[in-house]
Amino acid sequence: MQIKNTFDKITQNKILRGALIAGGGAFVVIMLEAVMQLDFGQWTPIVVAVCSILINAVREFKSGV
Repeated sequence: MQIKNTFDKITQNKILRGALIAGGGAFVVIMLEAVMQLDFGQWTPIVVAVCSILINAVREFKSGV
């Protein structure tokens, strides 16, 4: 149970998780802006394929099935 003007461990973890989510969102936006300025030239199809594989791997990892 939380006492007035203090944070218990559960509340601290919720605040930390929220801060990590916010920081992660900011990081993704910065990375997207940086990637959009890159020109991969003839390597574009390979880069797109590799990124697709990585996204699918992360999705499968997070699903836990």
